[in-house]
Amino acid sequence: MSDHAATEAAEKAGENKRVALLIAALALALALTEVAGDDAKTEAQLRNVESANLWAFFQARAIRQTILSAEADRAALDVAQLSDPAARAALEQQIQRWRSTVSRWDSEPETREGRRELMERARAAEALRDRAMAEDGRFDAASAAIQVGIVLASAAIITTMPILAWVGGALGLFGAALSALTYGAVL
Repeated sequence: MSDHAATEAAEKAGENKRVALLIAALALALALTEVAGDDAKTEAQLRNVESANLWAFFQARAIRQTILSAEADRAALDVAQLSDPAARAALEQQIQRWRSTVSRWDSEPETREGRRELMERARAAEALRDRAMAEDGRFDAASAAIQVGIVLASAAIITTMPILAWVGGALGLFGAALSALTYGAVL
C-alpha cells in the first residue's frame, strides 16, 4: 500500500470515527428526548383523567343542587297547606337547611369542593393537560429531527459524503436544542 493510500485510509477512518461519535451523541439526545416525550404524554393523560373526574364531580354537584333546590321550592308550597304550627315550623326549618346546603354546594372554599372551586380545579387541570400535550408535540418534533440526523450521519459513512454528516449534525443539533428548550420550559 502506498503512503498516499495509507494516509487516505487513515483520514477516512478518522472521519468515520468522528461521524460515529456524532451518531452516538445524537442517539443519546434521542433517548433523553424520547423519555421526556413519554413523560409529557403520561402527564397529559393523567391531567385529562383528573379534569374529567373534576367535571363529573361538578356535574354531580350541580344535579344534587338542582334536585335539592326543587325539593325546597316544592316544600315551600306545601308549608302554606299545613295547619299544624309545629309541622309548619319543622318544614320551614328543613327548607332552610336545604337552601343552606344548596348555597354551600355552590362554593366551599375550605374543602374546594363547591361548584365554583370544582370548575376552577377542572380548568386548571385542563390547562396543565394542554401544556403537556404541546410539550409532547415538541418532543416528537425534536425526536424526528434527531432521528433524521442519525440517518443522514449514518449515510455519510456509507456514501463517503461528508456533507450528509454536516446536515445530519445540524438537524440533530436542532432537535436536541428543541428538546432542551422544551424540557427547560417544563422546569
